Amino acid sequence: MNTKNTYNFFEELDNLDIDEQGRERFPNRNPKKLPKSEQSFLQKQDDSSASFKFTYKAARFEEWWLLDSLGDFYEHQWISDVLRRVKGGKEASVYQCLAGSAIPAGGLVAAKVYRPRMLRNLKNDSAYREGRTDLNEDGQSLFKDADVHAMQKRSSYGEELRHTSWIAHEFTTLQTLHAVGADVPAAYAMQKNAILMGYIGDELTSAPALNEVSLAHSEAKILFERVLHNIKLFLDANRIHGDLSAYNILYWDGNITLIDFPQVVNPSGNRNAFKVFERDVIRVCDYFIKQGLKADGRKLAADLWQAHGHKVHQEVDVRLLDAEDPQDRALWKKQKSGR
Repeated sequence: MNTKNTYNFFEELDNLDIDEQGRERFPNRNPKKLPKSEQSFLQKQDDSSASFKFTYKAARFEEWWLLDSLGDFYEHQWISDVLRRVKGGKEASVYQCLAGSAIPAGGLVAAKVYRPRMLRNLKNDSAYREGRTDLNEDGQSLFKDADVHAMQKRSSYGEELRHTSWIAHEFTTLQTLHAVGADVPAAYAMQKNAILMGYIGDELTSAPALNEVSLAHSEAKILFERVLHNIKLFLDANRIHGDLSAYNILYWDGNITLIDFPQVVNPSGNRNAFKVFERDVIRVCDYFIKQGLKADGRKLAADLWQAHGHKVHQEVDVRLLDAEDPQDRALWKKQKSGR
């Protein structure tokens, strides 16, 4: 199945959800009527976790993918049920799950399930991956020459390794940042295509993203300082979020939780690090400016960056530049001219 057809297929999968009465919208859609290439793709997703029967009324196509992605979590008692899908996306979907006995605190947990590798747009990931160590599914550094060569060659096996490394970096980053007191979900377990982490919300409602919330001035000031505190903790831990904005900061009961870290950047070993960091800070400032605060994102980013002992580098991967930003256009022209 080619990439375009696969994208279309999974878009259809998302649209095969359950209606408000819990009925499948297209009950007569039979997997056997799919093209052979799509049948083959789905058959590969089935696994031996036949006893894993979850509450969530997944469309039959999605059910196969969940069994393949979450089966190990169930077998190792990290989860006991999948209750509902709380967020869908082109790269990953998040599911509310009931914790299993391996999590003593019990309660609700969140499973972030990535789309198949071929659906993820990793073409431009080199700007983020520079300076990062490639990781295996156990979160350990890849050291075999054959693996490194496969990734450099971008063979099918190499691309699978890249996909796994991308996920492993999110998992290990969550562990690292949670350990130093950052406002991020606790990370419980990882397998080849999913991460299990703390859930923010209650049984009926998941925490909204900050961009969906309007804050009183007094609360906005407190939360802005809290976000900056987290950004500083990230730098202390040698991490840059890489895609930070009000869209991936959750708000619940007056508190924030920062999420989505697969594109995390190393501030010390990446030529693009300052530009990525500056973009994160500007996006955060843009939201809080709309909430009535005053902030200069560019100056704030430079001050924080230099306070942590980093130099403000201006050599940037052009794929990270914004053609609509006059300063970015000027930087591109300067780099192009070699001056």
